Order: sequence, then C-alpha cells, then structure tokens
Amino acid sequence: MKVWTEIAALDRDLSALGAIGIGLVPTMGYLHRGHMSLVAAAIKENDVSVVSIFVNPSQFGPGEDLERYPRDLARDCSMLEAAGVDFVFAPAVREMYPHGFVTRVEQGVLGEHLCGRRRPGHFSGVLTVVAKLLGICRPERVYFGAKDAQQAIMVSRMIRDLNMAVKARILPIVRDPDGLALSSRNQYLSSAERERALILPGALRAARRIIDAGERNAATIVCEIASRINAIAGVELEYVEVVGLNDLQPLDLIDPQNTLVAAAVRIGNTRLIDNFMLGEI
Repeated sequence: MKVWTEIAALDRDLSALGAIGIGLVPTMGYLHRGHMSLVAAAIKENDVSVVSIFVNPSQFGPGEDLERYPRDLARDCSMLEAAGVDFVFAPAVREMYPHGFVTRVEQGVLGEHLCGRRRPGHFSGVLTVVAKLLGICRPERVYFGAKDAQQAIMVSRMIRDLNMAVKARILPIVRDPDGLALSSRNQYLSSAERERALILPGALRAARRIIDAGERNAATIVCEIASRINAIAGVELEYVEVVGLNDLQPLDLIDPQNTLVAAAVRIGNTRLIDNFMLGEI
C-alpha cells in the first residue's frame, strides 16, 4: 500500500496506471467498521482502491470539534493495509487549500433543512472538498455511507448536476449490536451517555414500525420520535424531520418510495445523527 500526501505525486502515479477503474472512499480518518464496509466494496468493485484521509476544516463551523476530532493516521493506514487497499491519500490542509483558494460549491435549497439549517456552510465545505477529491483521484465510483444521508444525497446531486463521470455508491448504515450507528464521534461518549444515546435509533425504529403499519402523516411521525427522545434526561433533540429523498424538502405525507426520516441529538458535547430511508437515493 502506498501513502500519498501531495497531489502532484498522486496524479503522476494514477496517470501511470492507465485506463483502469478506481474506487474512492473519502474519509476524515479514525476509521471504524462503517468506513471499512465502504472500503471492502471499493476493493471488490474496482481495479484500484483509494482511500482519502483528510479532516476538512471548511466543513466545521465556529465552536465545532475541528481541533479535537480524533486523528490517528498510523492506525488508519494499518487497518487499510490489512484490508488490501492500494493507495491512501492523506494531504495537509495547505495542500488541499493553497494560498489564494477561493472556489466553493453551493447547493442552497438542498441544505435548508436537517443538518444544513444548524450548520451554515457545512455542506458547502463538504461538496467543495468532495469535488476536489473527485478531480484529483478521477474515480469510476465513489463511496459514502447512508448514515450521513443528507451528505450522500447532496453529493449525488452534485455529480448529476455537474455531469461528473463518476458513480456514487451509497451503502447501508453499519451499527453496533446495541443499534447505535457507527461514528468516529461515538468515542466522545461516556458509558452513561452511550446508554442514553440508544434512544436515537430506538425512536427511529419505533417510527418505522408505525409507518410500516400504515401511518402516512409526517407530523405524527415527527411527534412520535420527538416525544420518545424528549423523555430521556440528558438528551437534547436538535431536530427531527421528514423530507423527500429527491429534494430534501419537508413532506406532509410520507411517500413509501421517496422519504427520509432523520434526527439529530446532542448528548453532553457530542452531536449524533441517524435516519432511515423509504426508497433509494
């Protein structure tokens, strides 16, 4: 496995490979089983696998956890080499955003709800860095997890709108046995906080059962999730929304083929998100 830190060197080596299928897994590192499920798919479905590891400052807002976001490049590279990854791209911030960098990708309407409402500028940062990584690595396929559903939908739309020659592969959420969706930020949780965090996937499962039983009123689903979460001390509900998969706009009635039900909570200093989808991105 080779580790790149400079764009020019990466470009030189990728160009030398010729016409091959490249699979890219963009990450911010501190890898877990969720990331590794994407890595496994990239290895299986492509001639060459590339994993990027870059804690992207442009997607963090003031007061967010940029400085304390977990980092361990040696650990990550060991995991990736054992998995059979071909190349790792781990650039410095100045390499990705050199002096004079001014271009950003904006997608206003898709970022008005869910995480976008409370994290201004976040998705512009995400889309900009993903666009750069796609231009640098030139993959045939790029891999994202469904836990970050809004991100996956917005990236897929960017690829479609800008006629980028890459296929977005969105893979299912990976969970611990207790149901908590895997996240690098889970390590922030104390044992007591983690126990409280289980209300998030639990409330979403309860809502899914109600939908499967025939409920179609979005407000009823929102109330069901909110009431369960609000009943747990120490858990602050940031949002729960029912939106369309295609446009991320609020729904009055649930469409069994085009609905995202998503929620975010804060437990202590940790922010967690989770969701389920009806239909496919």
